Amino acid sequence: MPNIDNIKKYKKIHMIGIGGVSMSGIAAILKNWDFEITGSDSSDSENVKALLQKGFKVTVGHNLEDVGKADAIVYSAAVKQDDPEMLEAKRLQIPTIERADFLGDLTRCYQDTICISGTHGKTTTTSMVSLCFLEGLKDPSIQVGAYLKQLNGNYMVGNSEHFIIEACEYVESFLKFSPKAEIILNIDNDHLDYFKTFENIKNAFIKYVKLLPEDGILILNADDTNCLDLAKHTKVKPITYGLDNKNADFYVANISFDADGFPTFDVYHHGEFFDQIKLSVPGTHNILNALSCIALCHQYGIEKSAIKSALLKFTGAHRRFEFKGKIDNKVSVFDDYGHHPTEIMATAKSLCHKTYHHSWVIFQPHTYSRTKNLLEDFAKALLNFDHVIVLDIYAAREKNIYGITSKDLVDKLISIGKEAHYLPDFNDCVSYIKNNVQENDIVLTLGAGTVTDIGPMLVE
Repeated sequence: MPNIDNIKKYKKIHMIGIGGVSMSGIAAILKNWDFEITGSDSSDSENVKALLQKGFKVTVGHNLEDVGKADAIVYSAAVKQDDPEMLEAKRLQIPTIERADFLGDLTRCYQDTICISGTHGKTTTTSMVSLCFLEGLKDPSIQVGAYLKQLNGNYMVGNSEHFIIEACEYVESFLKFSPKAEIILNIDNDHLDYFKTFENIKNAFIKYVKLLPEDGILILNADDTNCLDLAKHTKVKPITYGLDNKNADFYVANISFDADGFPTFDVYHHGEFFDQIKLSVPGTHNILNALSCIALCHQYGIEKSAIKSALLKFTGAHRRFEFKGKIDNKVSVFDDYGHHPTEIMATAKSLCHKTYHHSWVIFQPHTYSRTKNLLEDFAKALLNFDHVIVLDIYAAREKNIYGITSKDLVDKLISIGKEAHYLPDFNDCVSYIKNNVQENDIVLTLGAGTVTDIGPMLVE
């Protein structure tokens, strides 16, 4: 049993935004340790329904009475300080703790917190690592950023000292954790609304590797020079992996793809053949994700057979090149969370290995700041699809103070010779696709917002 002394002072905890991906996982861990948990959320959702089914007391809306009974309030970053429950907690002088700070406290309850971080690929790699630890009978606790069918959710409560979590760099929240092991997948230009410059992003990762104890584990992508640079900021000797960098501790050879675009490849460790691995997810980027997972699991003594089996069983996390169905049994529809040019390029490369006629992408840009900062890169990334449709920008946490619209992205595409259509209305978009696709085409809905609603509309 993990050591919960540092949070024992709170018997009753009320969670505002309990339906969030991370918050619901925290709630399940606390309940398993016999804390009394109540929660609220602004809207009903799959996560809220799942919590209710598990016997949690959750209010959709506000519940000031539950706030008044709590020893502490844990709130998600989306909750504003003038939220009625937050104001009630302040009035009653009940301590309020932001989610990332509280998750940091949780990481200190476990002797072995394993953090998976990087600009892209966190959810997929966290899922892969989780399945390998389960297959290797390590009984971990898990928090992953998407629904994973093997967990029947996005979290799992184990009874060992292993705690596997996705560690996000946005607003430097990963600096609140106490990791024993870190995988760093890549460092790329993102979240510039917060970081402002790429140098600031790199500095956040430098601070992050310094959190590791001297006997910690650090897994670095040897194909990413920004990752390799981190080695000089820690006493931990890193374990490296790569596709292109054959000096890496783990590298691959003999990659082949089947008709679904799923790869098979040979893994080498220090120049010696390690094993042949087959994945059930497409794309070269997933070979890299799997390689980081293999490097970590090898350190933990997980059997090769367990690693092989777990990776083969992994068919992707929710919204990661997820198959949604077919239009009239002729056209395959996929949905993907990619909302950064690097992710779009990786998804487009995954398509290269599949067999199809024409590709269609329905892209919903995510946040005004990202769209403005990376407009040229988005246009270049979208060139890789045969047909491009762009929806309105999904605002997420922002107001449009940037003077940017989706029309600017469409104009940019047209200016570099790519036919593209701006179709803000979802129904118009669905009609346009249905009237124009041909047999064996592939349609991909792409983005981190409501674009995911279009797939079901197409296949109904």
